Amino acid sequence: MSKQAKVAVILSGCGVFDGAEIHESVLTLLALARGGAKVTCAAPDIAQRHVINHATGEELEDEDRNVLEEAARISRGEIEHLGQIKLNQFDAIIFVGGFGVAKNLSSLAFDGIDYDIDPIINSLIQDAHQQSKALGFICIAPVLAAAALGSKKVRLTIGNDAETAAILEHKGAQHVNCAVDEIVIDTTHRVVTTPAYMLAKDILQAEAGINKLVTAVLELA
Repeated sequence: MSKQAKVAVILSGCGVFDGAEIHESVLTLLALARGGAKVTCAAPDIAQRHVINHATGEELEDEDRNVLEEAARISRGEIEHLGQIKLNQFDAIIFVGGFGVAKNLSSLAFDGIDYDIDPIINSLIQDAHQQSKALGFICIAPVLAAAALGSKKVRLTIGNDAETAAILEHKGAQHVNCAVDEIVIDTTHRVVTTPAYMLAKDILQAEAGINKLVTAVLELA
């Protein structure tokens, strides 16, 4: 990276069970700051599919929350509407994990192998790929890459869960088993993935892979 990279970090709410995984989000932002990147957080302005009480795991059926508003909690209020960001202003995009990816940015949690992804997310990934932007996907977020770039046989990882890997391969992606502290780099498609909390038992394990992913994304940017 010879210049200051401009990186968009895409969040899917706030909280592992219904939004963006907070540890992964903060570790990503910290690694980007250490790498000297200029960061913009963004999220879609849509309703959450579920609201979960993170203390009990229970669904709060009568409570509604907005993905953009919840994501702003992580970014300390500095958040952009995903549908309004201009791709030409960024060198790279990183998608953080959490169940928000499987519930809000895609239908994976509900439809399994027949899942689809939000049209704005699909267009963003495909347009970024066409413009040779570096793309990073953390934890379960590679499901987004598989849906958008599966026809190009993109190489990626979610760790070593055979059932989830089979779902991604059904979309055309090539899954590569990967340790928690490692990454998979598809140099052809400029895509970097890491398992993070798909495998991590604690925040230190998640940090190791995320740091490597951010370094690799910045090198591609």
